[in-house]
Amino acid sequence: MTEEADHNLDALIELTADVVSAYVSNNPVPVGDLPALIGQVHAALKGTAGSVSAEQPQALKPAVPIKKSVMADYIICLDDGKKFKSLKRHLSTHYGLTPDEYRAKWGLPADYP
Repeated sequence: MTEEADHNLDALIELTADVVSAYVSNNPVPVGDLPALIGQVHAALKGTAGSVSAEQPQALKPAVPIKKSVMADYIICLDDGKKFKSLKRHLSTHYGLTPDEYRAKWGLPADYP
């Protein structure tokens, strides 16, 4: 096993122990049912861990075409399509982005306003 796989297995075992411990402390469980409970929790956690890695990130789609986002009087936010004279405040308050992070997110050149 690789180090990452060992770490993931250790984390899964620790999470299983935490969930079973919390459940048993609040619910009466016969001693004979503990192995089955541990197995069910472990399988459930293992199943959710596998589904997370299988998800594909969504491709970004701008609200307007990039070429049409810069006008003489305003600039249009690619995230939500709103018009502004300057995007700096809008980006920081609504998306927590700096202008450089916004350019990187959308793959824009450094001279993009």
